Amino acid sequence: MLDIPIVFEDETLLVINKPAQVVVNKAESVIGETIQDWADEKLKIKNEKLKIDEESDFYKRAGIVHRLDKETSGLLIIAKTPQAFFNLQTQFKDRKISKKYTALVHGDVKPPAGEVRANIGRLPWNRERFGILPAGKEATTKYKVIAYYKFIPLSSQALRGDLYESVKIASPVARDRNDTFSLLEVTPATGRTHQIRVHLKYLGHSIVSDMFYAGRKVYREDKIFCPRLFLHASYLKFKHPVSEKEIEVKSKLPVELKKVLDGLERNELSNQQILKSTNYPISNI
Repeated sequence: MLDIPIVFEDETLLVINKPAQVVVNKAESVIGETIQDWADEKLKIKNEKLKIDEESDFYKRAGIVHRLDKETSGLLIIAKTPQAFFNLQTQFKDRKISKKYTALVHGDVKPPAGEVRANIGRLPWNRERFGILPAGKEATTKYKVIAYYKFIPLSSQALRGDLYESVKIASPVARDRNDTFSLLEVTPATGRTHQIRVHLKYLGHSIVSDMFYAGRKVYREDKIFCPRLFLHASYLKFKHPVSEKEIEVKSKLPVELKKVLDGLERNELSNQQILKSTNYPISNI
């Protein structure tokens, strides 16, 4: 059974911290244990009558209210009752649930805050991937820069110890390209598949270690210092389906992503530009 951290739990629902590289829902094409398998075992949610009724979605999905990409880590809501399941799904459909993600992307994102509105659809020539298509579904994503980063100069890395070994390996390549990065807080107003990844690529700032949208060469070089997609579902705010009390849940960056940031250097000159152009504080993550 998967070892899944539980961030919040009561008699009605739970919020978990999904690890990266774990699929949420079961399917014939999926190899390995899924979050749905874990939820089935944890909550013992089974529809013994196997009837098709208004509660069937709750049983088919083991109470899992929404989805995260396999490669994405972070907060995921699971309902324990059909009533909670439908209430939370309605909140998602009505866009009353606030979701925030943390992403590290290539380049200096300017301006340091903005919004992307571009329709997203499945690519006809590659059914596993999505892109900006006029006939796609409406999608909106807001972002703001938390901080700008760059690779540590090779001359100063030797002073920083073993923690920076992975970045040391990458920096001869990165130094030639003069790589810079932006750490973003991303807020999707809609919930299209791969929405954040597609919209950030559309901006010209693909997420670090995105095997689908960064391009093969960039992805190979990213993997040297960042072992997985740098996208983490870090914040949820919603109304409790029974008490209607506002629930706010936060999740810190996983160790492997925190280590990536520790191996980079803040670009303080660029960070001062954030302070001058916005009211957003440069927070530590």
